[in-house]
This record gives sequence, C-alpha cells and structure tokens, in this order.
Amino acid sequence: MARDNISDILVFLAVARERSFTRAAAKLGMTQSALSHIVRALESRMGVRLLSRTTRSVSPTEAGERLLQNVAPRLQEIDAEIAAISELGDKPSGLIRITSTDHVIDNFLWPRLAPVLPQYPDIQVEISSDYRMVDIAAERYDIGVRWGDQVDKDMIAVRLTPDVKTMIVGSPAYFAHRPVPNSVQDLIKHNCVQLRLASKGGVYAWELLQDGRPIEARLRGQCTFNSVYQMRNAALSGSGLAYLTADVVGDHVREGRLVSVMEDWCPSFPGLHAYYPSRRHSSRALGLVIDAIRYTG
Repeated sequence: MARDNISDILVFLAVARERSFTRAAAKLGMTQSALSHIVRALESRMGVRLLSRTTRSVSPTEAGERLLQNVAPRLQEIDAEIAAISELGDKPSGLIRITSTDHVIDNFLWPRLAPVLPQYPDIQVEISSDYRMVDIAAERYDIGVRWGDQVDKDMIAVRLTPDVKTMIVGSPAYFAHRPVPNSVQDLIKHNCVQLRLASKGGVYAWELLQDGRPIEARLRGQCTFNSVYQMRNAALSGSGLAYLTADVVGDHVREGRLVSVMEDWCPSFPGLHAYYPSRRHSSRALGLVIDAIRYTG
C-alpha cells in the first residue's frame, strides 16, 4: 500500500473513532478542512464512501466500518512491532498513552510517575481523564486504569491499590436539620448527590449491601455531576449525601468535615488496576511505566 494511503487511513480512523471532524482535528493537531480533504481524497482513490456526513454528525458507512474493524488492529500490530524494534536501542523510548479518571490521575498515577520520568527523557506519557469505559485497543491507549471488577478477563491487569471501602457521607451542617439515614428507605428521603455515567448516559445506582447481599439503590437529588471531585465538594458544602470511595473522602471524615453513615451498607471495591491487552508487545517503556505505578504495599 502506498505511504500516502496509510497516512490517510490513520486520519480516517481518527475521524471515525471520534465521530467528529472537530474532535479528530484537535486530537491530530490539524485543521478540519485538511482532515475533510484527506478523507475525501482517500474515498476517491478507493472508489467508495467511507463516512456518512450530516450537519450534526459523522459516522462510518458499511465500508468505513469494515476499514475501522479490520484494518485498525493490523496497524496497531505494526505500531507495536515498530515500538519493539526501537526498544532494541540503548535507551527506553516511545509514547505511552493512559486513560483514567481525574481523581486517580491526581492521587495515584501522577505522584508515582513524576519522580520516575526525569530518569527516562525519551519516554513520553500522555494521560487522558475520562469517566467512560474506554476501549483502549480501539482508541489506541496503551494502559487503562479502572476498578478491578471493570477489567475485561482478556486483559493483563496490575494492581495499583488495595481494595477500597465505599462511604456514604454528608456534612455536619447537612445533618444539623436532617435525621441520619439507617436504610435505603431513609436514603430515599434525602438529597443524594448523583454521578452521571459517561459511557451510558444514565445516573449511577449506588451499589450497597443489605444484610450482606448486594443491591442497587436508585436515588434522587438536586445535583448531578460527572466527576467525583464535584460530588465531594457538594457534600462538603452541605448540599446532600454523596456515595464515594474512602480514598476520595476519608481524610475529610477523619478531620470532621464529613460524617460517614450506614457503614454496614457500604461494600469495598476490588482496588484500582492498570490493564493492557494481552497481545500488546510489552516494551521497555511500557514496563517501566507499569513498574512505576504498580502497588507495592
């Protein structure tokens, strides 16, 4: 295949994955008009339309979807082999792309990576904050970080934290005029801060334990966010009860800014894990990043 075709296919794949010329242009550092010209030229050479375009959206055609599903993985394999060859040099090098959430990046990933990266100036790290369940293979990430029970079985997983306790918390000011809840029926009467799930668009159901059995509590409240930071801040300001993990609110509970309730109803989550595809070539750069962020307690 001609070199131009490969470059143009990479541009098409970015647009197809993002479902947007605007987002793909920002990701690639190119103009929208340049991307549109490249994709149209590729379609002309192939003699088939690859993208359906409307004023509101962009989506792959049947031919485009086939290119996305069948060609993209092969290009990833080529990238992996090129990375493997580059690793034969004296110094570990290359770009490692990681997807996680803002709280995990701030409190676990970056504090562990920051002291290590200056020792390896030829390694670049790109970290993206995203609450979606990202398909790391399709979106060309090297590492994903999520709770252990969210990691697919065909992934290689490395533990980053021990199991983490969940907590239902509210501020002393909130409880000054409201009774402490002791059951899900009590929670229904409270103002519960909600989390909007980026992947499905729905509101997260609190995963609780009733007499040791897991249940899902679908509650309501005035405030809905898509970040645990804003949920914690809403609880601190007295706006309602929030259901969060101890690593997010534990210090505030210990220092009296938040009150933990219904502790017997709150399960533990199976720790944060870094994961990557089992078929992914384990480069020296990837191995160094994994070693830097892994749990050693």
